[in-house]
Amino acid sequence: MIDRPLTLMAVHAHPDDEATGTGGVLARYAAEGFRTVLVTCTDGGCGDGPGGVKPGDPGHDPAAVAQMRRQELRESCDVLKISDLETLDYADSGMMGWSSNDAPGSFWQTPVEEGAARLAELMRHYRPDVVVTYDENGFYGHPDHIQAHRITMAALAMTTLTPKVYWTTMPRSMMQRFGETMREFQEDMPEPDPAEAAALAEIGLPDDEITTWVDTTAFSGQKFDALAAHASQGENIFFLRMGKERFGELMGMETFVRVADSTGAAVPENDLFAGLR
Repeated sequence: MIDRPLTLMAVHAHPDDEATGTGGVLARYAAEGFRTVLVTCTDGGCGDGPGGVKPGDPGHDPAAVAQMRRQELRESCDVLKISDLETLDYADSGMMGWSSNDAPGSFWQTPVEEGAARLAELMRHYRPDVVVTYDENGFYGHPDHIQAHRITMAALAMTTLTPKVYWTTMPRSMMQRFGETMREFQEDMPEPDPAEAAALAEIGLPDDEITTWVDTTAFSGQKFDALAAHASQGENIFFLRMGKERFGELMGMETFVRVADSTGAAVPENDLFAGLR
């Protein structure tokens, strides 16, 4: 319906986020010949350092961690066959409540208009037909995910583009299976306290509110390998513990909520590009 390659742009917060929620669609649409653009907003400097040293512990060097994670991000992009990688390189803000939230230059402290203006320039350059990012709560409340959502929606408003826009999400039925699988692979996993359990129960959406179910089972091996490319964060990537076969069974479907559309494609749909081809 258009005379140029169809383009998917995914806007993520940290190195490794591209693989967790959208590795399947990035690999699938790359294999179908579409242009895939990844925008990573932060440098990942609040991740684990060599040897698993944690942020705030002696020997943790955010600049060195960021450099290491940039290389891992490139490797992940190679695995997923991502066409174009753009990095905004804001300082990783860390988890909600960490002192790094307040650090000058952190993504969380960056004015939305500033980040949005930079992203809008990338959107004008790539002219994406589909844009994917997080919901208003960043799926689970991470400040950098929330900020990625904010700058994405603000950037879209700064342009005259009208792509299909999606927020990543997960059906509650799948969240339940995740919980069961985590307990299977972490036998010493403590039961969450009631407040934490209630918060976890609110993550994702009821199945009937999911608009878009994309089968990426054929690309789950690439998705697993992309996650594995982020080796420095392996201790934090639970999915790697289950092996490729179980990973494919659990992570073969990627789900989204469509929040903007000018194609009139019916929902529920099984293709981010429904109505565009």
